[in-house]
Amino acid sequence: MISYKDAGVDIDAGNSFVEGIKPFVKSTLTPNVIGGIGSFSGAFRLPSGYNKPTLLAATDGVGTKLRLAIDSGKLDSVGIDLVAMCVNDLICNFATPMFFLDYYATGKLDINSAKEVVSGIAKGCVIAKCALIGGETAEMPSMYSSGDFDLAGFAVGVAEEDEIDRSKFVNEGDILVALPSSGLHSNGFSLARAVIKKEKLNLGSEFEGKTLLETLLEPTRIYVDEFLRLKDSINAMAHITGGGIVENLPRVLPNGLGAKIQRSAIKTPKIFELIAKSVEQSEMDRTFNCGVGMVLVVPNDKVDYVLANSDGYIIGQIIKGSGVEML
Repeated sequence: MISYKDAGVDIDAGNSFVEGIKPFVKSTLTPNVIGGIGSFSGAFRLPSGYNKPTLLAATDGVGTKLRLAIDSGKLDSVGIDLVAMCVNDLICNFATPMFFLDYYATGKLDINSAKEVVSGIAKGCVIAKCALIGGETAEMPSMYSSGDFDLAGFAVGVAEEDEIDRSKFVNEGDILVALPSSGLHSNGFSLARAVIKKEKLNLGSEFEGKTLLETLLEPTRIYVDEFLRLKDSINAMAHITGGGIVENLPRVLPNGLGAKIQRSAIKTPKIFELIAKSVEQSEMDRTFNCGVGMVLVVPNDKVDYVLANSDGYIIGQIIKGSGVEML
Protein backbone atom coordinates (compact mmCIF):
# COMPACT_ATOMS: atom_id res chain seq x y z
CA MET A 1 0.00 0.00 0.00
CA ILE A 2 1.22 3.52 -0.82
CA SER A 3 0.52 6.47 1.48
CA TYR A 4 0.24 10.15 0.53
CA LYS A 5 3.54 10.70 2.37
CA ASP A 6 5.18 7.99 0.23
CA ALA A 7 3.99 9.97 -2.80
CA GLY A 8 5.75 13.08 -1.49
CA VAL A 9 3.00 14.95 0.37
CA ASP A 10 3.21 15.14 4.18
CA ILE A 11 -0.19 16.07 5.66
CA ASP A 12 1.23 16.15 9.18
CA ALA A 13 3.88 18.67 8.14
CA GLY A 14 1.16 20.85 6.63
CA ASN A 15 -0.85 20.75 9.83
CA SER A 16 2.23 21.60 11.86
CA PHE A 17 2.93 24.55 9.56
CA VAL A 18 -0.58 25.93 10.07
CA GLU A 19 -0.13 25.77 13.83
CA GLY A 20 3.24 27.46 13.53
CA ILE A 21 1.99 30.48 11.60
CA LYS A 22 -1.02 31.24 13.80
CA PRO A 23 0.88 33.87 15.85
CA PHE A 24 1.89 35.67 12.65
CA VAL A 25 -1.68 35.68 11.37
CA LYS A 26 -3.02 36.88 14.70
CA SER A 27 -0.69 39.88 14.64
CA THR A 28 -2.42 41.17 11.49
CA LEU A 29 -6.05 40.85 12.57
CA THR A 30 -8.25 43.94 12.61
CA PRO A 31 -11.65 44.50 14.28
CA ASN A 32 -13.45 43.72 11.00
CA VAL A 33 -12.11 40.17 10.78
CA ILE A 34 -14.74 37.55 11.57
CA GLY A 35 -13.48 34.23 12.91
CA GLY A 36 -9.90 33.05 12.69
CA ILE A 37 -7.52 30.79 10.81
CA GLY A 38 -8.72 27.27 10.07
CA SER A 39 -12.10 27.92 8.49
CA PHE A 40 -12.84 27.05 4.87
CA SER A 41 -12.69 30.73 3.93
CA GLY A 42 -11.81 34.05 5.49
CA ALA A 43 -14.57 36.43 6.56
CA PHE A 44 -14.35 40.20 6.77
CA ARG A 45 -16.99 42.74 7.77
CA LEU A 46 -17.35 45.65 5.33
CA PRO A 47 -16.23 48.94 6.92
CA SER A 48 -18.89 51.58 7.51
CA GLY A 49 -18.79 55.19 6.37
CA TYR A 50 -18.95 54.66 2.60
CA ASN A 51 -21.78 56.04 0.45
CA LYS A 52 -21.19 53.66 -2.47
CA PRO A 53 -18.70 51.09 -1.17
CA THR A 54 -16.97 49.17 -3.95
CA LEU A 55 -14.62 46.23 -3.58
CA LEU A 56 -11.36 46.21 -5.51
CA ALA A 57 -8.97 43.29 -5.82
CA ALA A 58 -5.34 42.93 -6.87
CA THR A 59 -3.06 39.93 -7.30
CA ASP A 60 0.65 39.61 -7.94
CA GLY A 61 3.79 37.65 -7.20
CA VAL A 62 7.43 38.44 -6.50
CA GLY A 63 8.89 37.44 -9.87
CA THR A 64 12.43 36.14 -10.15
CA LYS A 65 13.45 38.11 -7.07
CA LEU A 66 12.25 34.90 -5.45
CA ARG A 67 14.99 32.95 -7.27
CA LEU A 68 17.61 35.19 -5.70
CA ALA A 69 16.04 34.83 -2.25
CA ILE A 70 15.82 31.02 -2.49
CA ASP A 71 19.37 30.61 -3.76
CA SER A 72 20.74 32.82 -0.99
CA GLY A 73 18.53 31.37 1.74
CA LYS A 74 17.36 34.86 2.70
CA LEU A 75 13.58 34.47 2.88
CA ASP A 76 12.51 36.96 5.54
CA SER A 77 11.60 39.83 3.18
CA VAL A 78 9.92 38.32 0.12
CA GLY A 79 6.64 38.16 2.03
CA ILE A 80 6.75 41.93 2.43
CA ASP A 81 7.35 42.20 -1.31
CA LEU A 82 4.31 40.04 -1.96
CA VAL A 83 2.00 42.26 0.08
CA ALA A 84 3.51 45.46 -1.29
CA MET A 85 3.01 44.56 -4.93
CA CYS A 86 -0.71 44.01 -4.33
CA VAL A 87 -1.64 46.81 -1.93
CA ASN A 88 0.38 49.42 -3.83
CA ASP A 89 -1.84 48.70 -6.84
CA LEU A 90 -5.03 48.98 -4.79
CA ILE A 91 -4.27 52.44 -3.46
CA CYS A 92 -3.80 53.77 -6.99
CA ASN A 93 -7.56 53.35 -7.33
CA PHE A 94 -8.01 55.00 -3.91
CA ALA A 95 -8.94 51.69 -2.29
CA THR A 96 -8.05 51.20 1.36
CA PRO A 97 -6.63 47.67 1.76
CA MET A 98 -8.78 45.45 3.98
CA PHE A 99 -7.43 41.92 3.80
CA PHE A 100 -4.87 39.69 2.14
CA LEU A 101 -4.53 36.03 1.18
CA ASP A 102 -1.47 34.13 0.03
CA TYR A 103 -0.68 31.02 -2.00
CA TYR A 104 2.54 29.11 -1.26
CA ALA A 105 3.39 26.19 -3.54
CA THR A 106 6.44 23.97 -3.13
CA GLY A 107 7.85 20.58 -4.03
CA LYS A 108 8.42 19.54 -0.40
CA LEU A 109 7.26 21.66 2.51
CA ASP A 110 10.13 22.98 4.62
CA ILE A 111 8.29 24.24 7.68
CA ASN A 112 11.02 26.63 8.81
CA SER A 113 11.41 28.23 5.39
CA ALA A 114 7.66 28.53 4.93
CA LYS A 115 7.25 30.10 8.37
CA GLU A 116 9.96 32.63 7.53
CA VAL A 117 8.09 33.60 4.38
CA VAL A 118 4.73 33.90 6.12
CA SER A 119 6.27 35.96 8.91
CA GLY A 120 7.30 38.42 6.18
CA ILE A 121 3.78 38.39 4.74
CA ALA A 122 2.44 39.20 8.20
CA LYS A 123 4.92 42.08 8.57
CA GLY A 124 3.79 43.42 5.22
CA CYS A 125 0.15 43.20 6.25
CA VAL A 126 0.84 45.10 9.47
CA ILE A 127 2.61 47.85 7.51
CA ALA A 128 -0.28 47.94 5.02
CA LYS A 129 -2.87 47.92 7.81
CA CYS A 130 -4.66 44.92 6.34
CA ALA A 131 -5.49 41.53 7.80
CA LEU A 132 -4.06 38.21 6.67
CA ILE A 133 -7.28 36.18 6.70
CA GLY A 134 -6.36 33.08 4.75
CA GLY A 135 -4.06 31.27 2.39
CA GLU A 136 -3.17 27.99 0.78
CA THR A 137 -0.09 25.81 1.08
CA ALA A 138 0.35 23.29 -1.72
CA GLU A 139 2.93 20.51 -1.67
CA MET A 140 3.48 19.34 -5.26
CA PRO A 141 6.59 17.18 -5.62
CA SER A 142 6.11 16.62 -9.33
CA MET A 143 5.91 20.35 -10.08
CA TYR A 144 8.77 21.95 -8.16
CA SER A 145 12.41 20.99 -7.65
CA SER A 146 13.69 20.37 -4.13
CA GLY A 147 13.94 23.62 -2.17
CA ASP A 148 11.96 25.62 -4.71
CA PHE A 149 8.64 27.32 -4.07
CA ASP A 150 6.44 29.98 -5.60
CA LEU A 151 4.27 32.72 -4.12
CA ALA A 152 1.13 34.54 -5.15
CA GLY A 153 -0.76 37.17 -3.20
CA PHE A 154 -4.30 38.51 -3.30
CA ALA A 155 -5.43 41.78 -1.71
CA VAL A 156 -8.93 43.25 -1.43
CA GLY A 157 -9.72 46.86 -0.61
CA VAL A 158 -12.72 49.17 -0.47
CA ALA A 159 -13.26 52.52 -2.15
CA GLU A 160 -15.99 54.97 -2.99
CA GLU A 161 -17.25 54.03 -6.45
CA ASP A 162 -16.94 57.60 -7.73
CA GLU A 163 -13.29 57.83 -6.63
CA ILE A 164 -11.91 54.75 -8.41
CA ASP A 165 -11.18 56.25 -11.85
CA ARG A 166 -8.51 58.83 -11.01
CA SER A 167 -7.92 60.00 -14.59
CA LYS A 168 -11.02 62.21 -14.44
CA PHE A 169 -9.42 64.22 -11.63
CA VAL A 170 -6.13 64.91 -13.48
CA ASN A 171 -5.69 68.41 -14.93
CA GLU A 172 -3.18 70.22 -17.09
CA GLY A 173 -0.63 71.90 -14.85
CA ASP A 174 -0.83 69.34 -12.05
CA ILE A 175 2.55 68.68 -10.47
CA LEU A 176 4.20 65.24 -10.46
CA VAL A 177 5.69 64.28 -7.10
CA ALA A 178 7.90 61.20 -6.79
CA LEU A 179 7.89 59.02 -3.71
CA PRO A 180 11.26 57.21 -3.54
CA SER A 181 11.47 53.46 -3.98
CA SER A 182 13.44 51.31 -1.57
CA GLY A 183 15.38 49.79 -4.48
CA LEU A 184 14.41 47.49 -7.33
CA HIS A 185 11.21 46.52 -5.50
CA SER A 186 10.02 43.34 -7.30
CA ASN A 187 10.51 44.11 -10.97
CA GLY A 188 13.30 43.61 -13.48
CA PHE A 189 15.12 40.88 -11.60
CA SER A 190 15.57 38.66 -14.65
CA LEU A 191 17.52 41.51 -16.27
CA ALA A 192 19.33 42.38 -13.02
CA ARG A 193 20.38 38.76 -12.53
CA ALA A 194 21.58 38.60 -16.15
CA VAL A 195 23.77 41.66 -15.51
CA ILE A 196 25.15 40.10 -12.32
CA LYS A 197 26.02 36.93 -14.22
CA LYS A 198 27.53 38.74 -17.21
CA GLU A 199 29.64 41.09 -15.10
CA LYS A 200 30.52 38.32 -12.60
CA LEU A 201 29.47 40.53 -9.68
CA ASN A 202 30.01 39.18 -6.16
CA LEU A 203 26.72 39.23 -4.24
CA GLY A 204 28.65 39.19 -0.96
CA SER A 205 30.67 42.29 -1.80
CA GLU A 206 30.10 45.55 0.08
CA PHE A 207 27.72 47.95 -1.65
CA GLU A 208 26.45 51.19 -0.16
CA GLY A 209 27.01 50.05 3.42
CA LYS A 210 25.66 46.51 3.05
CA THR A 211 26.15 43.58 0.74
CA LEU A 212 25.03 43.67 -2.89
CA LEU A 213 22.67 40.79 -2.10
CA GLU A 214 21.02 42.71 0.74
CA THR A 215 20.65 45.74 -1.54
CA LEU A 216 18.94 43.65 -4.22
CA LEU A 217 16.64 41.93 -1.72
CA GLU A 218 15.63 45.14 0.05
CA PRO A 219 11.85 44.72 0.48
CA THR A 220 9.44 46.67 -1.66
CA ARG A 221 8.24 49.86 0.00
CA ILE A 222 4.58 49.90 1.02
CA TYR A 223 2.88 53.27 0.44
CA VAL A 224 -0.40 52.77 2.33
CA ASP A 225 0.53 55.24 5.09
CA GLU A 226 1.29 57.93 2.54
CA PHE A 227 -1.96 57.25 0.71
CA LEU A 228 -4.08 57.51 3.84
CA ARG A 229 -2.30 60.69 4.92
CA LEU A 230 -2.36 62.45 1.53
CA LYS A 231 -5.41 61.10 -0.34
CA ASP A 232 -7.40 64.31 0.12
CA SER A 233 -4.55 66.33 -1.41
CA ILE A 234 -3.75 64.31 -4.54
CA ASN A 235 -5.59 63.75 -7.80
CA ALA A 236 -4.04 60.45 -8.84
CA MET A 237 -1.31 57.91 -8.06
CA ALA A 238 0.74 55.63 -10.32
CA HIS A 239 2.54 52.58 -8.94
CA ILE A 240 5.83 52.33 -10.82
CA THR A 241 6.40 48.63 -11.48
CA GLY A 242 7.44 46.71 -14.60
CA GLY A 243 7.31 49.15 -17.50
CA GLY A 244 8.74 51.97 -15.41
CA ILE A 245 7.40 55.50 -15.32
CA VAL A 246 6.97 55.63 -19.10
CA GLU A 247 4.37 52.83 -19.13
CA ASN A 248 2.73 53.15 -15.71
CA LEU A 249 2.10 56.89 -15.39
CA PRO A 250 -0.05 57.02 -18.58
CA ARG A 251 -2.47 54.59 -16.91
CA VAL A 252 -3.86 57.50 -14.83
CA LEU A 253 -3.81 60.14 -17.58
CA PRO A 254 -6.98 61.11 -19.49
CA ASN A 255 -7.10 61.53 -23.25
CA GLY A 256 -5.41 64.74 -24.33
CA LEU A 257 -2.99 64.95 -21.42
CA GLY A 258 0.56 63.71 -21.06
CA ALA A 259 3.46 64.16 -18.65
CA LYS A 260 6.76 66.00 -18.85
CA ILE A 261 9.45 64.68 -16.51
CA GLN A 262 12.90 66.09 -15.79
CA ARG A 263 15.17 63.06 -15.74
CA SER A 264 17.82 65.05 -13.85
CA ALA A 265 15.37 65.62 -10.99
CA ILE A 266 15.01 61.89 -10.27
CA LYS A 267 17.03 60.71 -7.29
CA THR A 268 18.41 57.44 -8.60
CA PRO A 269 19.97 54.98 -6.12
CA LYS A 270 23.42 53.60 -6.91
CA ILE A 271 22.09 50.08 -7.56
CA PHE A 272 20.41 51.33 -10.75
CA GLU A 273 23.61 53.07 -11.83
CA LEU A 274 25.45 49.76 -11.39
CA ILE A 275 22.94 47.92 -13.59
CA ALA A 276 22.88 50.75 -16.14
CA LYS A 277 26.55 50.18 -16.92
CA SER A 278 25.40 47.12 -18.90
CA VAL A 279 21.92 48.25 -19.98
CA GLU A 280 20.73 50.96 -22.40
CA GLN A 281 18.87 53.90 -20.82
CA SER A 282 15.70 53.18 -22.82
CA GLU A 283 15.71 49.62 -21.47
CA MET A 284 16.27 50.90 -17.91
CA ASP A 285 13.29 53.26 -18.33
CA ARG A 286 10.88 50.49 -19.31
CA THR A 287 12.15 47.79 -16.94
CA PHE A 288 12.92 49.39 -13.56
CA ASN A 289 11.44 52.03 -11.29
CA CYS A 290 14.87 53.74 -11.31
CA GLY A 291 14.27 55.13 -7.82
CA VAL A 292 10.64 56.22 -8.11
CA GLY A 293 8.21 53.81 -6.46
CA MET A 294 5.08 55.92 -6.74
CA VAL A 295 4.18 59.07 -8.67
CA LEU A 296 1.60 61.41 -7.16
CA VAL A 297 -0.37 63.79 -9.37
CA VAL A 298 -0.90 66.85 -7.20
CA PRO A 299 -2.89 70.06 -7.78
CA ASN A 300 -0.75 73.19 -7.49
CA ASP A 301 -2.40 74.43 -4.31
CA LYS A 302 -1.66 71.15 -2.50
CA VAL A 303 1.98 70.69 -3.49
CA ASP A 304 3.49 72.36 -0.42
CA TYR A 305 1.35 70.23 1.90
CA VAL A 306 2.26 67.00 0.11
CA LEU A 307 5.98 67.80 0.14
CA ALA A 308 5.86 68.77 3.83
CA ASN A 309 4.07 65.55 4.80
CA SER A 310 6.07 63.01 2.79
CA ASP A 311 9.55 62.32 1.49
CA GLY A 312 8.36 63.19 -1.99
CA TYR A 313 9.97 65.62 -4.43
CA ILE A 314 8.92 67.25 -7.70
CA ILE A 315 9.93 65.58 -10.98
CA GLY A 316 7.57 67.05 -13.54
CA GLN A 317 4.18 68.32 -14.63
CA ILE A 318 1.02 67.33 -16.51
CA ILE A 319 0.91 68.86 -19.99
CA LYS A 320 -1.27 68.76 -23.09
CA GLY A 321 -0.41 65.80 -25.29
CA SER A 322 -0.02 62.10 -24.60
CA GLY A 323 2.41 59.68 -23.03
CA VAL A 324 5.46 60.53 -20.94
CA GLU A 325 8.24 62.82 -22.16
CA MET A 326 11.52 62.26 -20.30
CA LEU A 327 13.72 65.36 -20.72
